[in-house]
Amino acid sequence: MEYNSGKIGRVFYVRFDHGEDIFDGLKKLVMKENLLGSWFQIFGGVASANVVIGPKEPIMPPDPVWQHVDNVNEILGTGSIFWNEDEPLIHLHAALGHHGESVIGCVRQNAAVYLVIEAVVFELVDMQISRPWYEKGGFNRPEIKE
Repeated sequence: MEYNSGKIGRVFYVRFDHGEDIFDGLKKLVMKENLLGSWFQIFGGVASANVVIGPKEPIMPPDPVWQHVDNVNEILGTGSIFWNEDEPLIHLHAALGHHGESVIGCVRQNAAVYLVIEAVVFELVDMQISRPWYEKGGFNRPEIKE
């Protein structure tokens, strides 16, 4: 285990509109506002998204199982954004539901907004956290420096 303490800096309320991509919007916000680390919560609707719903086997590195969600789903999720060198990496876990059926997993790409998504982004300050590639695990893992 690694940990560090810091503070919450600025807080951003963000509205994403119909057809926008959540990941593109979050990256633009992070880069424009120079957020070195942040935590966020979202809710609203997605028209489509690519979601990892677990590994095929409980091994490292994992072989992800993908599910494409494409028939308007409600979404409720939380995530973090930390940098890998010069790129902000978004890690979003969410529950998505449509007519009583649900998918829970790691939303990874192509998350298109249906109508509106609201988000609150909390800036994390006085912490040095990055998300470099973790070779053994086969993923970008948070690295915490004191």
